[in-house]
Amino acid sequence: MLYSTTTVALLAGMMPMASAHYFFESLAVNGVASSDFVRSNTRPISYMPTKWINSFDNTTPDSIDFRCNVGATNKGAKGTAKVKPGDSLDMILGVKAKMEHPGPGQVYMSKAPTTAGAYDGSGEWFKIHQETICNPAGDIKKDAWCTWAKDRISFKIPQGIPDGDYLIRSEHIGLHGAHDRQAEFYYGCAQVTVSGGSGTLPKGVLIPGIYKSTDPEVNFSVWSGKKDYPAKGPGPAVFTPGTSTTPPTESSPSSAPVPSKPAASAPAPSAPAPSAPAPSAPAPSAPAPSAPAPAPAPPSDDDYPTDDYPTDDYPTDDYPTDDYPTGDVPSKPAEVPAAQASADPSKCGMFVRRHARDIANFIGL
Repeated sequence: MLYSTTTVALLAGMMPMASAHYFFESLAVNGVASSDFVRSNTRPISYMPTKWINSFDNTTPDSIDFRCNVGATNKGAKGTAKVKPGDSLDMILGVKAKMEHPGPGQVYMSKAPTTAGAYDGSGEWFKIHQETICNPAGDIKKDAWCTWAKDRISFKIPQGIPDGDYLIRSEHIGLHGAHDRQAEFYYGCAQVTVSGGSGTLPKGVLIPGIYKSTDPEVNFSVWSGKKDYPAKGPGPAVFTPGTSTTPPTESSPSSAPVPSKPAASAPAPSAPAPSAPAPSAPAPSAPAPSAPAPAPAPPSDDDYPTDDYPTDDYPTDDYPTDDYPTGDVPSKPAEVPAAQASADPSKCGMFVRRHARDIANFIGL
């Protein structure tokens, strides 16, 4: 049975989300929530995620719309919230949805040159909050994550930032498809005016450009059984009052090769023991430098499992093939635009049918 986009939107607005997709709809300041301060997106289906491949509407983390979402570059909010350092804020999901995908949550701020309402987010962004693993004993595919089953990301306005208008960008990254290079990004922006602040603006990063498709934090496989998610989290480090710079996102990868160098020097002391064989020792040492070259290969196996983690391990109920084509992944991106370009109701294709079905089943249609 086919459902129109209008039907799906209507049903979604009348009940809690039947799927695990979501969007940020309101901002609470010290417990008082309002949707007036959050920019609305104009996507055909507002709760669809952004991905690098197989994206619903071709929006990727490399798009300008990745700042605040499609159609929310500098409009969509009715007002600007008044806040001060130390205030407790919540970015809340719409239609009573909950974050039921495994993955980290983070919050960024960017200072507007003039008013928040006119700001397009083209300046620098700095991270003020991050949530990764809160329950190491939990299931890495579910409740090990701080964000699991929550309907909001909660944080405080930091001390040490100057007064003025800002955009606040909340984000959750679903890693259930990251093994297939299909991390899902859910994000939105709120407008605030900070008063009572002091200090200088920390150096930040630009959006797009905050993440790369090769970053380990967005390619972490929750299906490998490992729980060693990078402690730094995705993107830059969290801003600490009193600091003026944001550490580069490449700091983790650059530190990885360092330990391997001392390891290679360890065999050298063993060579002096037999003086005669010593000259032969350099011969095996020649292959040693070649060892670091293949070293990067194992991480790619863990991050993008194909043989070790077969599709049987990925529950089809939670992570359907509608979202993650198991056939020809490289060819899919080329097909997606063609399908989206066709006339209604096929414009939304399999995504509309899938979510309409989920919602209909939920209410017993």
